[in-house]
Amino acid sequence: MAASAKKSTAKASELPRLRVTQVRSTISHIARNRATVRALGLRRIGDTVEIPANDATRGMVRQVRFLVSVEEVAEEAPRGRGRAASDTGKSDAEAAQE
Repeated sequence: MAASAKKSTAKASELPRLRVTQVRSTISHIARNRATVRALGLRRIGDTVEIPANDATRGMVRQVRFLVSVEEVAEEAPRGRGRAASDTGKSDAEAAQE
């Protein structure tokens, strides 16, 4: 019975994500807005973070929508570790031999 009572939960990597970029300064805005921008992980104009697209973070973004730009991030293919062969300065033939 315990197994059937468990709810299936999505992993954090499977949830949609939001890419949030700070586009305006928090100077001359109320402390609550400054705190929300900091809680999103943004420090200065031009900073970009990717956050999970859940109700809490969407609400935070909505509260400071005049200071940030938002785009939904499509799921990308998993990235490998390290640099790609083209980034190492080796030719394709040398990279294929390894």
